[in-house]
Amino acid sequence: MTGPESEGSQVRRAVCPGSFDPITNGHLDIIARASRLYDEVYVAVMINKSKKGLFEIDERIELIRTVTADYGNVRVEAFHGLLVDFCKQRDIPAIVKGLRAVSDFDYELQMAQMNNGLSGVETLFVPTNPTYSFLSSSLVKEVAQWGGDIAHLVPPAVLEALNKRLGKD
Repeated sequence: MTGPESEGSQVRRAVCPGSFDPITNGHLDIIARASRLYDEVYVAVMINKSKKGLFEIDERIELIRTVTADYGNVRVEAFHGLLVDFCKQRDIPAIVKGLRAVSDFDYELQMAQMNNGLSGVETLFVPTNPTYSFLSSSLVKEVAQWGGDIAHLVPPAVLEALNKRLGKD
């Protein structure tokens, strides 16, 4: 079958990219919302060899798989290089990005336009839940290192991993 009748049978895929060092409740909110809109959601964990993260790539992937296990349609993979190449290899036409504030928009718009120009991949911007509008992995790590309470900012598995990594268990 071809034409409009068959379009409903296509698998709708999207990707949520990031470094996720570590994944926060803000990230999880965006992934959960994308998983309700798409048949398959890839969480693409960026490998940046020039930047040392708190968690290794394999640890991040395992934490994300743990906290997204209930969704059923989320796949977690590492990637390096251009996100559009990751998308092409997996037939993913859409990138889903959360926007916390207007300040995120300028950079993300440039990236979206570049990605579309390179490959035709569309970027969908999802406003972050106001509860998480201030949240970033960097901020979570900093607060945790100084002994602040981050239990409401990260999933329990991430809190446990952070406490263990920082010697606070």
